[in-house]
Amino acid sequence: MAVKRNFGVVLREYAIITIGIILYALSWIIFLIPNNLVGGGVTGISSIVQYATNGTIKMGYTYFVVNAILLIIGLSSLGKSFGIKTVYAIIVASVLLSLGSDVIPQGFIQALALDNGKLLCVIIGGMISGFGIGLTMSQGGSTGGTDIIALLLNKKYGFSPGQVILWLDVVIIASSLLIPSYMPDGTLMPLIDKVMVVIYGYLLVAVFALALDWTIAGSKQSVQIFITSKHYAEIADEITNEFHRGVTVLNGKGWYTKQDTNVLMVLTRKADSNMLLRSVKSIDPDAFVSVSLVAGVYGRGFEQFKSPKETKGIARGKTKSKSK
Repeated sequence: MAVKRNFGVVLREYAIITIGIILYALSWIIFLIPNNLVGGGVTGISSIVQYATNGTIKMGYTYFVVNAILLIIGLSSLGKSFGIKTVYAIIVASVLLSLGSDVIPQGFIQALALDNGKLLCVIIGGMISGFGIGLTMSQGGSTGGTDIIALLLNKKYGFSPGQVILWLDVVIIASSLLIPSYMPDGTLMPLIDKVMVVIYGYLLVAVFALALDWTIAGSKQSVQIFITSKHYAEIADEITNEFHRGVTVLNGKGWYTKQDTNVLMVLTRKADSNMLLRSVKSIDPDAFVSVSLVAGVYGRGFEQFKSPKETKGIARGKTKSKSK
């Protein structure tokens, strides 16, 4: 049963990652690239290269090469499983970004994006791309690029991934002013239009960062489950062995029956709670179960609690950087 469940968990993770990548790629193909918009990260760099070469070098090619380099840097720190998922994400995203514009009908893009103006495309594209990357990162993967840098800093210092990506993107978007850019009709983009592209680009990454943080915060939400059952030992073993979650056995007493009872307390991710509850029901359909959201869970298997020493170190680092 463990092998079957583990395979199901892995399959679910990759399915969610795939959905996230598809959403991310579609946001660029439909809403952003047709409007000559520039975003942040490696995708932003790739779009600048595509515009500068008048479409000769497609986004997918640059995206793959740059990400391959950054992936090697982050692989040793983020672990083998992260590397496998990210390699998968990079390959799929590269293929979609290279071939997507040839597959999606131009009339569909015209009606959905070009006819609705750049501002609306920035908002919709930023929300969809941020949600897509959030789904991918929630399963331990990434589409590479500045996401890798963001996860490294998040793992070591607890910095918000959205905020890290935001500041890296500022530099990338501003650099588009220094590089020639060709519009879809093959003419060079005027300077005033390039300035507007930068403004739209900053708005894009702001929307992207908000959508990303909201998605990740939702995926990390935890629940506290209390289970009262005569088969508490069997349920506790199932949760420990199959779900790899700790279980605390509490001694209780039913006031109505005046009988001693055992209550199990479990903390787990909200995303895993349905599968856990189904497992409990399969063992004891009459089990009494309560589920409640918790504001935060810190410790092994959840978020890492920063010690006062680490917090002071980060604060000193920020103070020094401001004084320079």
